[in-house]
Amino acid sequence: MSEKAMKKNYSNQKAPPKFLLPLLFLLLLGCFLPLQAQYRPDEDLGELFEAVQLLPVFPDSKTFVDCVPRSNPQTIVQAYRQQRTRPGFDLKTFVLRHFDLPPTPATGFTSDTSLAVTAHIEKLWPVLTRQPGADGGSLLPLPNPYIVPGGRFREIYYWDSYFTMLGLQASGKTELIRHMVDNFTHLIHTYGHIPNGNRSYYITRSQPPFYALMLRVLAQEQGKAVLKQYAPALRKEYQFWMEGANTLSEENQAHRRVVLLPDGSILNRYYDDKAAPRPEAYKEDVMLARGASGRAPEEVYLNLKAAAESGWDFSSRWFADGENLSTIRTTELIPVDLNALLYHMELTLAEMAGLEGNGQQKRLYRQKAKVRKKALLTYCWNSEEEFFYDYDFLKQRTTDIPVLAAVFPLYFCMASKQQASAVARRLETDFIKPGGLLTSLHHSDEQWDAPNGWAPLQWMGIQGLRAYGHHKLADTIAHNWININQRVFKETGKLMEKYDVEHAGAEGGGGEYPNQDGFGWTNGVLLKLLTQEE
Repeated sequence: MSEKAMKKNYSNQKAPPKFLLPLLFLLLLGCFLPLQAQYRPDEDLGELFEAVQLLPVFPDSKTFVDCVPRSNPQTIVQAYRQQRTRPGFDLKTFVLRHFDLPPTPATGFTSDTSLAVTAHIEKLWPVLTRQPGADGGSLLPLPNPYIVPGGRFREIYYWDSYFTMLGLQASGKTELIRHMVDNFTHLIHTYGHIPNGNRSYYITRSQPPFYALMLRVLAQEQGKAVLKQYAPALRKEYQFWMEGANTLSEENQAHRRVVLLPDGSILNRYYDDKAAPRPEAYKEDVMLARGASGRAPEEVYLNLKAAAESGWDFSSRWFADGENLSTIRTTELIPVDLNALLYHMELTLAEMAGLEGNGQQKRLYRQKAKVRKKALLTYCWNSEEEFFYDYDFLKQRTTDIPVLAAVFPLYFCMASKQQASAVARRLETDFIKPGGLLTSLHHSDEQWDAPNGWAPLQWMGIQGLRAYGHHKLADTIAHNWININQRVFKETGKLMEKYDVEHAGAEGGGGEYPNQDGFGWTNGVLLKLLTQEE
């Protein structure tokens, strides 16, 4: 449109009625006013929060942080201070008077085990879908509908959602995939990263960075223009993970999520930006720190929350003695899976730069990916045991704790053919069980250890093996995993968060809370695997 035409267009528009001018002014003013502060239970409730969680008022520590205050938190705290010393004061009664319990959506859903499991999953998608908006509590509002895992997990979770999207893709629900991608994009632009989940108490940490893979799924459905569209958000997420890389030195080897290695390369670790108990597991963390002999509580809290960022909360993978949670040392380790994910992120950023016509940026990110790949193969590959391990950068050696994270370099085609074959042999010898792949070889009371198997790790293992031509082994794992999912569904009407893969037909256990059903990523991976078998 020419400048003359534009002027004519604007001159023909009627001025707003005079009575609307004050309203328009207020709306405009509102754009520059600070948003209402997000409710943070641990910070806003202070001693009330501590009392409720340590008693505890609720068996599950996550319940209270998901409760919604019925009035201003400061008013509630003031009432608590006034009433707590009165005869007959009951803390639970007080809480139930001043807070609404986390809502349980009334779905009316009933499992029908006569249905095929695929039909069951299709019926579950609407049940697990939540609509945009806030609840007045700790929930971070999102602009679009999204899928929650199920059970006690009433919010979106970062890495869960990628595996859920695989099922949505198999169901042809591209619009919902787009909604979820846009939600994560919103979180990146709002908070500078994707939090663990859309709760205020999760903001200080992220989760395994699967956003680039989500974009790949969407691009498969809507074309490569998707990669160009979301490039600014992915660049911002990359900056979050690499923040402080240019400040590292021999004297300052680690900062937040980046670590300088002896050859000058930089790899990443998991971290958290607040060394305090997890609000959603407050009592558990406080009690553990009190019993961790010789360790500062803040050190324990930081490593617990870093493990929560890993998604593997918890596993003997992170323990100094291989046995006890009190020896957790997540921040001392370079996780093989995290760095494989960041390698893929760098390659995706290079491709995005190419689509934007920026050859210099394309070469820069490809070089970063090349350096990361070399560093991962140097530090995380144990040539004697022929397996990928996490790297202890303080002791300057691999941990030699075998866990299923070793399949990530295969998934992203970082390993040589010989390395991939060696990993495949180890999986076949030690990890494969009647229900799928073990998470680790160590039996503990932690949920990310034997005998449990988890949907996301089955998918990464199966696809990683297929990438190197180990189709027979991959098919066996897929068959075993599908069977345990279907068997438990026929017996219980549920798809579970995790399974005991050593005993086909058994639910998983261990950890801080009972096994949950629903379940977003189990549904997604199962449906995708069944689609591949067709």
